[in-house]
Amino acid sequence: MKRLQHLILGILLALPLSTWAQGWPANYGGVMLQSFYWGSYTESNWSNLTQQADTLSKYFNLIWAPPSGYPNTTSNNMGYYPIYWFDQKSAFGTEAELRTMIKTYKAKGTGIIADVVINHKNGPSNWCSFANESVTGQNTGKTYSVTWDNTNYTQICSDDEGNTNKSSEAYGKVKGNKDTGLNEGGCRDLDHTNATTQKNVETYEDFLLNEMEYAGFRYDFVKGYAPTYIKMYNTAASPKYSVGEYWQGSVTDTKTGDHPFGGVKDWVDATGKTSAAFDFPMKYFIQDAFGSNNWNKLTDYANGKTTLMGTDGYARYAVTFVDNHDTGEPHDNPSPLRANIAAANAYILAMPGTPCIWISHWTAYKTIIKKCILARKLAGITNTSTVETSKGSTAGYYAKVKGTNGEVLIVVGSPTGVDTKGFQLACEGENFKYYVSNGLDIRGIKSIKDEASNWTAPSFCTVADGETCAFFEVPSSWSAHSAIKCWAWDDNGNYTGGTWPGATCTKVGTTNAGLDVYKWTWDGTYTGTTATTPSHIIFSAWNSSKTFTDNTKIGQQNDMTFKNGNYYNLSTVAGNVIDSPSTAIRTINASTTASDAAWYTLSGVRLSKEPTQRGVYIHEGKKVIK
Repeated sequence: MKRLQHLILGILLALPLSTWAQGWPANYGGVMLQSFYWGSYTESNWSNLTQQADTLSKYFNLIWAPPSGYPNTTSNNMGYYPIYWFDQKSAFGTEAELRTMIKTYKAKGTGIIADVVINHKNGPSNWCSFANESVTGQNTGKTYSVTWDNTNYTQICSDDEGNTNKSSEAYGKVKGNKDTGLNEGGCRDLDHTNATTQKNVETYEDFLLNEMEYAGFRYDFVKGYAPTYIKMYNTAASPKYSVGEYWQGSVTDTKTGDHPFGGVKDWVDATGKTSAAFDFPMKYFIQDAFGSNNWNKLTDYANGKTTLMGTDGYARYAVTFVDNHDTGEPHDNPSPLRANIAAANAYILAMPGTPCIWISHWTAYKTIIKKCILARKLAGITNTSTVETSKGSTAGYYAKVKGTNGEVLIVVGSPTGVDTKGFQLACEGENFKYYVSNGLDIRGIKSIKDEASNWTAPSFCTVADGETCAFFEVPSSWSAHSAIKCWAWDDNGNYTGGTWPGATCTKVGTTNAGLDVYKWTWDGTYTGTTATTPSHIIFSAWNSSKTFTDNTKIGQQNDMTFKNGNYYNLSTVAGNVIDSPSTAIRTINASTTASDAAWYTLSGVRLSKEPTQRGVYIHEGKKVIK
């Protein structure tokens, strides 16, 4: 019997490492950052990310980068329609800059996750004629080659537009098998049943892991091909980290229509658990709960139907997130969370699963997210931690989670019956408090301060004494706007008329980068009883100045906290015009001179006499409504 046991053990030990490949480590305490949004070519370029390595590596164990292959241009292209695999220059930088970034983070203990787009491909100049590639690795010395059948097109799916559209050079000539998943109309769908395609993908992933030194894979659009191929490729490559974009709001589902492989759990199972998945069910679950203060809903996270994270045995395979480049602005069809964003990020940073923080949220709520990440790591919360308590009501919700070093208590809303005995407050923000066990040293958390801003307001941005206003810099993706609207409110009423999308803003100038800047000034109207100042604000863009419907809306911000004089970008506050060091800012100050009796508009223009037209004016240093 002992000889048999030794024989079995020897056989098991002799198996290759890939035999043990699992989609994501168990008991993993890391946090991931998604480093880009649509069009973030400056913020997310390789050199800029490298410069932030000292800071980002303190908080993030993994950073998901945008596609790095050359898409036939190095300008304004996100890379999701790939053309070259081994040529690693892109709109985000050169191959040398990419290699430097990866090595810099690797030396600091942070891995870079490659965005792997293998469902589809395009040719350099034609629909179906792909580029054969061969390169010798700088690090490995290996030759990496991929070849494509540009005669019979056997590596393209026969039901692809390349075969059915008369504009294609391969019309009626494509000899591949039918697609094993959903079609991607903008590219040629690769036939993953083809042995040469499989070899090409395995070579490409070897190149990414061992030559470029990526730490793992984020698979794009995995609804496009059968999950058995994820299992095949991950078994060959053996990445430590693999996560698939199976964009489906259900945990389990029928295998039909736009969910050909069922729900997210079904997809993970079909990969042989060789890959984790983004927890899209949880994203929509969070959106429902946090978007409308429906806190009681959070108690349902673990019923096996609402989240992958809450399904028994699957928290390990759940990469949780609040929003990403596709669901958030400035994507063409966003569906972002627009309220309680900081609280939602605090929630996923307290719960099991591996949290993935979107760069737009990181930029907007950096101090809070830093504190929550440190609190999570201090308590030893991992992707498989146990939720000991989960209670909610219409007033709020709280959960207690056990880590390897202590416990965390996350409180959102204003629930009753929360027992904080044995806990200390680590951080808090709008609608949430994050506690950790007594005895844990939170001095590092408390030492985190808001970052000093060296932002300077444009010279054309001015605020008059007594004026309530805000500024908005229109992103380039909204350049076709005909109107910018402002919606401002507090708990008791609305400051912009009460009818969405609110008040029309006035263009005050254009930045050196060519971006329009608009200003909203409160006209004194208020739908409540007693006005003070707004608590929140939203700017939105429209391609009509008269009709405001879903068909005419270009985009809108998430809910932003209001402060008088704030200068807003799409998802962040760039600075405050009143506080800005710019000497060009002009305010009207009360004085004891004759000018004290003058009348001014809210934009600071002095009038020749007392106005007779209805409106809000500045007179003797005070706001006057006529």
